[in-house]
Amino acid sequence: MSNDEPVVLVTGASGFVGRHMAPVLARNGWVVRRAVRKPKAAADEATIDSIGPVTDWRAALAGVDAVVHLAARVHHRHEEHAVELYRSVNLEGTLHLARCAADAGVRHFIFVSTVLVHGRTTDGRRPFNENDVLTPRGLYGMSKAAAEAGLRHLAQSSQMKITVVRPPLIYGSGAKGNLALLEKAIGAGIPLPFANVSNRRAFVSAENLTSFVLHRLSHPDGQFNIFLVADDEQVSTPEFIERLAAAAGKPARLFSMPRLVLRSLFSITGRNEANESLFGSLELDLSKVASTGWRPLIGLNEGLRRALHGVDR
Repeated sequence: MSNDEPVVLVTGASGFVGRHMAPVLARNGWVVRRAVRKPKAAADEATIDSIGPVTDWRAALAGVDAVVHLAARVHHRHEEHAVELYRSVNLEGTLHLARCAADAGVRHFIFVSTVLVHGRTTDGRRPFNENDVLTPRGLYGMSKAAAEAGLRHLAQSSQMKITVVRPPLIYGSGAKGNLALLEKAIGAGIPLPFANVSNRRAFVSAENLTSFVLHRLSHPDGQFNIFLVADDEQVSTPEFIERLAAAAGKPARLFSMPRLVLRSLFSITGRNEANESLFGSLELDLSKVASTGWRPLIGLNEGLRRALHGVDR
């Protein structure tokens, strides 16, 4: 390693997105330092305690040029009882890390937020864009929106450049949640009742999100910038399922069921968020990210193929 190689600290490097991103950054000229809680004696590790308002970041930030902050509390089974947990990790933990990074002379801080700071659906309105007044729903979205506001304030009083990235649902090899459930259902040949769903939703592959972060690390213009980042194609739920099935080499087996019945079934099972993510639209205006010169590395079909077959190159 030469003294000319820039160093990037990646939090959440052992998570779904981090496992995609860290190797790509390392292959493209960055010395990656992974912030971990449970070290495995790897040379690129920096051991920290749980992320929060008093985490000691001094050793992890020594000599660091940029930070990519992926780590966050995303889901909690009893969300209504987890207010302090979301606040401690996603809000206070993020702002404490950013302040420590600024004090350590870090030049660029990239915060991976979420499109959910805008809300969960664009039904009845135009696509979300970066200048919208935020209307987050749920503790996760609200904690990310509050962290963004704190970072904007920090950018005004420090020399460190700050980039906020707002991705929609991220898919790729190792993804969990709704994508994993759909994959299992398609593999098992289970008929899915979404044939008559008419919506448009944005998605982003882990590869494309990584590609934009890499691009942004090389082009850190502006003191504080926000970007909505997604794949080029925004498709309906049944089309997404059909493309996922094609990538798996399986039939989609879609059939129609009245939307009111479907919504009632999801409500009864306590999956109200799935109602919006499966039936509602979530469209994004991607003109700002396109203006940077960045383009998605791969298309939806290739992204789904890689997601199912574990291809990451």
